[in-house]
Amino acid sequence: MRKPQPTLTTQELAIMKVVWRLGTATVRDVYEALLETRRIAYTTVMTMMNILETKGYLKKEKNNRAYRYRPARPERAVVGSMVREFVNRVFDGASRPLLVHLVEDAKLTAREREELLRLISNAVD
Repeated sequence: MRKPQPTLTTQELAIMKVVWRLGTATVRDVYEALLETRRIAYTTVMTMMNILETKGYLKKEKNNRAYRYRPARPERAVVGSMVREFVNRVFDGASRPLLVHLVEDAKLTAREREELLRLISNAVD
């Protein structure tokens, strides 16, 4: 059985989303993408990307004077793992309470409710 990877922090997930979107990225690429939505130090991004490599989420290759990072795991696998961990931690592994919460949530639009029901129906078929 595979050893579970440590879950991602909010900041680590933001970095991973940039790398998944770009395919490969330097620290500068990620730094500039994150600057569009918030203030962050270049050295913080560099440190976080090194941590993500240590955790097994990123791989790096030397490219001239800079390193290029690429995802070590696909986005779908990481997000799926995070959702499973959340369901296990918050709902004791039961998916039903999560679905009930989503359906009853007043912030869910009618269109989103319909889509959720369609997805559940298709999964059952």
